[in-house]
Amino acid sequence: QVQLVESGGGLVQPGGSLRLSCAASGSIYAINAMGWYRQAPGEQRELVASITSGGSTEYGDSVKGRFTISRDNAKNMVTLQMNSLKPEDTAVYCCNAKGAYFGGRWFDNWGQGTQVTVSS
Repeated sequence: QVQLVESGGGLVQPGGSLRLSCAASGSIYAINAMGWYRQAPGEQRELVASITSGGSTEYGDSVKGRFTISRDNAKNMVTLQMNSLKPEDTAVYCCNAKGAYFGGRWFDNWGQGTQVTVSS
C-alpha cells in the first residue's frame, strides 16, 4: 500500500500564503504524477495542480499565477505553495499520487485531506 501524509493546512487571511506538503511512503517503485485537488462544500472536486516525475506541471485556471507546485522525487514529496489566497480557495485539499508498486501493479492513491480556510 501507499500512504500519503499531508501537512500545512489551516486558517489564513485573504492575501496570505500557505504551504501544503504531501509525502508518499510504502512499496513504491515509481511515482509518475503527484498533485493536489480540492473540494469545497457543495462543489465537485477539482484539480489544483499536478506535477510529473519529469517536472511537467498543470494548474487549475483559478490558481494560475498564484500557486506553485514542486516535487522532490528522491523523497516522494510534493509541495504546493499558495500565495495571494482568496476566500474562494477555501476547501479541503487532497494529495494524489499515481504510480507503480514493485512488482508492476499500478496505484492511484489519495491522502486524507487537509482543510484550508481563507477568511478575515
